[in-house]
Amino acid sequence: MTGPIVVGIDGSPASAAALTWALRQAAASDSSVVAICAWHYSTVPGGLAPMVGVDLEANAREILRRAVDQTAGAARSVLSRTVSGQPVQVLADASEGAELLVVGTRGHGSFAGALLGSVSSQVPGLAHCPTVIVPAGL
Repeated sequence: MTGPIVVGIDGSPASAAALTWALRQAAASDSSVVAICAWHYSTVPGGLAPMVGVDLEANAREILRRAVDQTAGAARSVLSRTVSGQPVQVLADASEGAELLVVGTRGHGSFAGALLGSVSSQVPGLAHCPTVIVPAGL
């Protein structure tokens, strides 16, 4: 028995493509899929900068729910997890024991013209398993 296929979800089209790819791979390899949405409070000099009236964990759960509902539907069960922490580290930690780690090329970062996002460019060097980076148009 192999480990699960772990997928990073941030609500972007690239992460939806990554989930679609992971579901196809899971069907071909008889693997399970774990979809993860990481959330964290931003830091500013002097400490954390909580957003008043914003529940980041609830937002992450909603992003994850929508992604799974729109991409996977009832076709295949997906274990969904929201995790507090920086996305790169959360996904690297989740990759331990996984068959694959799958992320999209670009998320909701600030530099939309870049080919790879900060998560997709950093995760392969920290992952404990092979990493697949899926372009949004796939």
